[in-house]
Amino acid sequence: MFVKQEPTILHADVDAFFAAVEQRDDPSLRGLPVIVGTWVVLAASYEAKAQGVRTAMGVAGARRLCPNALVVEPRMSAYSEASKALYRVFEDTAPLVEGLSIDEAFLDVRGVRRLSGRPTEIATRLRAEVRERVGLPITVGIARTKFLAKVASGVAKPNGLLVVPPEGELAFLYPLPVERLWGVGHVTAAKLHQLGIRTVGQVAELAEPTLVSLLGRASGRHLHALAHNRDPRPVQARRRRRSIGAQRALGRSPKSLEDVDAALVGLVERVTRRMRAAGRVGRTVVLRLRFEDFSRATRSQTLHRATANTQTILDTARALLAVAAPLIERRGITLVGIAVGNLDDVRLLQLPLPFDRRSSDSLDAALDAIWLRFGSTAITRAVLLERSRGITVPLLPD
Repeated sequence: MFVKQEPTILHADVDAFFAAVEQRDDPSLRGLPVIVGTWVVLAASYEAKAQGVRTAMGVAGARRLCPNALVVEPRMSAYSEASKALYRVFEDTAPLVEGLSIDEAFLDVRGVRRLSGRPTEIATRLRAEVRERVGLPITVGIARTKFLAKVASGVAKPNGLLVVPPEGELAFLYPLPVERLWGVGHVTAAKLHQLGIRTVGQVAELAEPTLVSLLGRASGRHLHALAHNRDPRPVQARRRRRSIGAQRALGRSPKSLEDVDAALVGLVERVTRRMRAAGRVGRTVVLRLRFEDFSRATRSQTLHRATANTQTILDTARALLAVAAPLIERRGITLVGIAVGNLDDVRLLQLPLPFDRRSSDSLDAALDAIWLRFGSTAITRAVLLERSRGITVPLLPD
C-alpha cells in the first residue's frame, strides 16, 4: 500500500493570516470584523466572514454586507516578517517542511516520534509554539496523505486540530461537498451539480471512465483518485518553482490598452527581478487575462533561449498583449498576469556574462543593485510615473 500506516503528514494553516496579523498587532481589533484591503478584500477576519465577506470581493460590497467592519490598509512588510517567524517554528518542528504559501505548509513528522512524540502531540505543541512565538492562531490537519491532511485542516478551521484515523478516512471524506476536492472550482462544481453530484462519496461511486468522459482525461482521473484518497505524493522540502509569475487586478472601470500595458510593464519588472534574485532563467512567457464577463484567456510564446532579461521578456509579453487586444477591447479587462516557465538554474547553463556593459543585462544588474539597497521605488520607469503598481503580496522564496 502506498500510504503509511500511521497519519504522519500535518497540514498547518494560519487562520485568516493578514487579518490575524492586524488583530495581533492592534488589540483594539480583536474580536471585531476586520477587512484588509483598499478597494479589494485581501483578507477578512472570521468575524467578517460570518457576515458574508469573502476574499477578492470589492471593499464597497463587503461593507454593505458587514457595515460594522473595520477596514485596514495592508502592511506587507508585517506579513512577510510574520511568515518568516512562522516558518522558523515549522522548521523547528519537523525535518521535512513543504511550503505552500507564506502562511501554510505540509510537515512530515515520520521518524521523529522517539524525540517528539506522536503526531497529535507534535501538532498540539506546534499550535502552542505558533501562538507563543508568532502570536497567531493556526489550524492543523493530520492524515496519511497530503490531500486528506489539507482537507482536515479546512474542516477544522478556525483554530482547530483534526486527526483523520486510517480506519475512518473514507467515512470522513465521503460526506464532504465536492468543492473540497483539489481541482474542483466553480466550473467543475457546476458540471457535477447539474448531474446531482454534490458530495465526494457520490464522485467515488462513479467509474473512472465516466468521470473522464464528463471532465476530461486529466481532471477525471485526478478526481477519481482523490475521491478514494489515493494521493502518493510525499512531502518535499525546498522544491524549486516551475514558473515565476505575478498578476494584478485592474478593477471594474474601463481600462485602455495603454493602462494594461503600464500594468504589464510593472509585472514584468517584478517577475524578472525575482528570477534574477533566485538565479533562474526561463524560456516560456505566459500572458493571462481575465475579462469583465469573468471569462479568461491565456497566450504564450516559447523563446529560443532561456533568459531573465527584462526587456526581452517585456517585448514578448507586449507581442502577446497585441494579439489579445481585440478580446480586451470587446470584453473589457479586470486582471492581467504574466509568468515565465520552463525555468532553469542559471548556474547550470552556458550563458553570456550578465555584466557586459553593452548589453541590456548590465542595466538589469545595475537596477537590481539599486533596488536592493534603496527599495523597489527608488527608480521607476517613466510609463509607471503617477500610476499605482498595485499591491505586492509577500511570497515564499523562489
